[in-house]
Amino acid sequence: MAKFDVGGQAVIEGVMMRAPSRFVIAVRKPDDNIIIKKQDVSLDRNKWLKKPVLRGLIALYDALVLGIKALNFSAYHSTGEGEEQVSKVGMFFSMAGGLGLGLLLFVYLPLLLTDLSKHILPAVETSSLLYNAIDGVIRVIFFVLYVWIISFFKDIQRVFQYHGAEHKVIYTFEAGQELTVENARKMGRLHPRCGTSFIIIVMAVCILSFSLIPNDSHFLIKLGARVVFIPLIAGISYEILKFSGRHCGNPLLKIFITPGLWVQKITTREPDDKQLEIAIISLKAALDQELPEGIEVV
Repeated sequence: MAKFDVGGQAVIEGVMMRAPSRFVIAVRKPDDNIIIKKQDVSLDRNKWLKKPVLRGLIALYDALVLGIKALNFSAYHSTGEGEEQVSKVGMFFSMAGGLGLGLLLFVYLPLLLTDLSKHILPAVETSSLLYNAIDGVIRVIFFVLYVWIISFFKDIQRVFQYHGAEHKVIYTFEAGQELTVENARKMGRLHPRCGTSFIIIVMAVCILSFSLIPNDSHFLIKLGARVVFIPLIAGISYEILKFSGRHCGNPLLKIFITPGLWVQKITTREPDDKQLEIAIISLKAALDQELPEGIEVV
């Protein structure tokens, strides 16, 4: 069995894999050749950032900074279009745009609709738990609708197949099996430590956390708290995600992680063997294992 966790992310015609202190992007080019990019990550060498809750910040870093780098690299090499390198200014605006859209769809609009619901359900105004439960349910609905709508786009369907390949290969590694297409093909595509499940857990933790804010607080205070507490909530949610991933056989935890697995039925698709091959090469490179001949490394 694996002695440490690995993670990953599906990109355009490829997979990014993250092992301790290194992340690797593997992409299939239009000529069917495979190119990979390796990068050491120094944050993992900081012992303080390995502490519970704080290590959740590493997960946020992966999702934002490394995720954008991986998408940029894959977009260039899978199509040959655009610029391979992103300037710091471009990186800032990409992150700011993504964060802004996320805050609008999953923070501001759900809170606004919840605040308006007081005119229909008077109890919402007096019960913090009910107020935040409605806010959380609306947020989940928005998220599920978002991933369901984008799942109809052909390019996104390909990304979701690579997402499935990423999970199958990680399962193979965790089972201590050799990283081969044959072994990975037998594995499931729904993983309890997936980023999709992480988002669902974050939304559940938000309901309980924001219930501590007085219900008669001004709308802007409620909105500001939802933004300011994101890092702390992400850190707590990450610890829940890791714990549930290691004890997913527990009947109570199965109930807790089930919603995230349900949503993964939308965000993952069954991959083909070529997609599994890309995910395997990416993980092997992240683990510093021997790669097949003919792989271009940059």
